[in-house]
Amino acid sequence: MRDLDDHDLASHLATGIGDIVRGTRAGGLLHGRSLARVANDVAEDWTGEVLAVHRPDDGILSEGVADDRSRLAKSRVWIIDVIDGTKEFSTGRSDWSVHVALVVDGRPTVAAVGLPDAGRVFRSDQVDHVDGPSSGAMVISRNNPPAGIHGAADELGLHVRPMGSAGAKMLSVLLGDADVYLHAGGQNEWDQAAPVGVALAAGLHASRIDGSPLEFNKSDTYSPDILVCRPDLTEKVLAVTAGHPVWTA
Repeated sequence: MRDLDDHDLASHLATGIGDIVRGTRAGGLLHGRSLARVANDVAEDWTGEVLAVHRPDDGILSEGVADDRSRLAKSRVWIIDVIDGTKEFSTGRSDWSVHVALVVDGRPTVAAVGLPDAGRVFRSDQVDHVDGPSSGAMVISRNNPPAGIHGAADELGLHVRPMGSAGAKMLSVLLGDADVYLHAGGQNEWDQAAPVGVALAAGLHASRIDGSPLEFNKSDTYSPDILVCRPDLTEKVLAVTAGHPVWTA
């Protein structure tokens, strides 16, 4: 097992985290914040131990762990979110995800996004996007939708569909259930790194909403926005987002 390549390790991590997190729901003994806290703590501890064994020289950036700034001097950094969509997970919804990305020199070169309640892990070395007819949908945040998003969707001829985690929204584009995922309310690197890695590997467009590249392992982990869409819609979507200066400021 010490000879696992990065893609296999990312996949095993996403699968294992999903199993651990789902296990904390057992018997319905915990709910809400208590459930989310225990699930995060147990999954973070396990993930840290696995990486200490298998990739001891790599950096780590993870939502539930104090930021070890030594990562900034490392070329290879694992960026992880053990539960993306905590509210969805803790209230029994299925649109939460597990994010595991290996960022090399600021780019997510290896990524796995798990949908544990569906029993699926999407890995960047074994993925392609569904290139079929347009779904006519744009997925947006359930909890923090961008201001003016309905007007932008109308300009694109799309209907808006609120959804849970960033990973679930990106995967809905990959699977052809949506054409565009757009978010302008602010996120962190662990929300984006793995979904972006999988999206780019699958042939989707992924960028800031002004079209600039998304960069990772920065000193400030905040990321203002993200766009993931079918490649044939990229120019059209970027033209519309450019007309919303509140998003691209």
